[in-house]
Parts: sequence; C-alpha cells; structure tokens
Amino acid sequence: MTKPLLQVEGVGKRFGGFIALDGVDLTIPAGERVGLIGPNGSGKSTLVNCLSGTLVHETGTVRFEGRDLAGLGPHQRTRRGLARSFQLPRPFASLTIAENIRVPLVYAAESRRGRRLSEPEIAERIAEVLGQMGLADRARHMPCDLTQVDMRKLELARALAAEPQLLIADEAMAGLSNSEVDEIVALLIGLNEAGITVVLIEHIMRAVMQFSQRLVVLVSGRKIADGAPAEVVRHPEVERAYLGQ
Repeated sequence: MTKPLLQVEGVGKRFGGFIALDGVDLTIPAGERVGLIGPNGSGKSTLVNCLSGTLVHETGTVRFEGRDLAGLGPHQRTRRGLARSFQLPRPFASLTIAENIRVPLVYAAESRRGRRLSEPEIAERIAEVLGQMGLADRARHMPCDLTQVDMRKLELARALAAEPQLLIADEAMAGLSNSEVDEIVALLIGLNEAGITVVLIEHIMRAVMQFSQRLVVLVSGRKIADGAPAEVVRHPEVERAYLGQ
C-alpha cells in the first residue's frame, strides 16, 4: 500500500489551559485537493503552524513521506517539500518581484534538487513561476506596485518557487472580489493538476466547494467531519458549528 504524503496522528496543542488542538488525525494522499474549514478559533491556523514547524505540538506525530518531522524547523520542512503561503503576504519590500522568487529558489529548491542552480536556470525558473501565477509582466516591479490580487499571487508564487510536493494555501482569497476569487481558485487547481498536492484553508465557502475534492472541518480543536464536500456540508454538527452561523 502506498504511504500517504502527509499523515497526522493524534496531534494536540495547548496554550496554557486552552486546548487549541485535541487529538487531530488527518491523512492526505499525494495529488489530492483538500479544503480545511472551521469557524474562527477552531484550530485551523494552529494546525497549519504545527504542520509547517512554526509551532511545536505537544502530542501526536506529523509524518511527511513517511518520515517523522519532529525537531525540524520551518525551513527544513520546506526543503523536504512542505510549503505554505500566509494569510498576510509579507514579501521582501526592497526586492523586485523576480528577486522575491529567487530567494526560495536558492534557499529551498536548490536543497531539494541537491545541487546549485546556474544563473540561466534560476532566470528560467523565475520566469516559469511568474508565468504560472500570471505575473510575468510584473517581474521588475516592486511589491508596493501590486494590486491586492497580485499580492496574493506573489505569496503563492514564493511558495511555489520552493518546488513543494504539498502546498498549504492559508486564506489566499481574503478581501478579493468574486472574479478575483475565481482566478485564485483556477490557479490553485492548475497547480494541483501540475502535480502539487494542495490544502486550502478558506472562509469563502463558494471557493472551497469549487476547489475541494475532500473537505475537513475543525471545531474547537477537534476534527468533526472529513469526506466528500457535498456530504460534509450536510453534516448536522457542521451546519450548527459553522455553516449555520
């Protein structure tokens, strides 16, 4: 049997007396598109931070490609192939868009490839990533010149430049118009079709339903539903805790 790309078993996290995650289990096979939803304070961001290495969970295990990630920092996990984007894009303000893409290429993708990239290879890969994200004509611009949707694309492009096997997109559509949301959904589906497993954390249910092959719901630090989106949204506890709010 093929091992799952990501396997989360019994992960728990406390902040003092507050239980942020309570024995969360999650298995994600390679190639899947998973939506992760839940009301504010449900533990979504805490789970993402535990997966990416920003936080250390107290109980349970996180395995990526069958290997325990315990003790590995965020940069080490990125080099293993687990990358994330952030709710609030924070590009290097003093670097051009192309230079922002160069950073993860040099510090993450080179490590994954096991060799240094030549300057022509770096330039080619930067062009590829910006082209995939619809930012090819912005390469020499500064981040301050970008619109909100293009800033979101840049955040995804920086994660993509690390050449991940698994991309966690954390609220990549917050504050966007309907047409811009559709644009980001199409980009994420395109990345998945190109071979990247994608987990989408998002509050915009229309986008989640359009994107997801599978839906996972967290409430009060517990996973309460996991399955086909059309079935999950009809789950009584999901309706009470999330959709019915």
